[in-house]
Amino acid sequence: MGAKYVMLYPGSFLMGEGARADHLNVGVAGKGVHKDTGAKVVHLAPNTTSNILAKSISKDGGIMGYRGLVKMGHNSAGSKARVQCDGLMMDGESRSDTWPDIQIQNPHVTVAHEATVGRISDDQLFYMGSRGFTEDEAAAMIVNGFIEPVTKELPMEYAVELNRLIQLEMVGSIG
Repeated sequence: MGAKYVMLYPGSFLMGEGARADHLNVGVAGKGVHKDTGAKVVHLAPNTTSNILAKSISKDGGIMGYRGLVKMGHNSAGSKARVQCDGLMMDGESRSDTWPDIQIQNPHVTVAHEATVGRISDDQLFYMGSRGFTEDEAAAMIVNGFIEPVTKELPMEYAVELNRLIQLEMVGSIG
């Protein structure tokens, strides 16, 4: 957080039988910010496992992108990969893009990919407003619920810090 143009693309090469990689990714892009994030995992040995979980939030015209590569090599029999990338747009000006790349060179592997992009709707804000929440409180609850799958995977002290950073980024994002 804090830069105007960011590309974050960590990679893992699973070279030993039974190797495992987990990538957790959260990005927030505000006004004038373009973030290109994702992960690359190359399975080069049998019975390897990878999980990529990416969450992106764009607001005030910010642009978030997910770029991902999962490659199952010739020797990756029995390997499994799961990719989930979700984008949340806080307004109609913001953008969220995905560029998944799945390359399978072995027919005896399992790969799952899912992606969603959504926007906080006026109906959601109205409903929560009718329950006594301000617009900012409602938006914060929606964002916290959105990133919860990532925060629950982190040690407590990192999850608390991530939530603080996201709340700082979200101040004044609705309205």
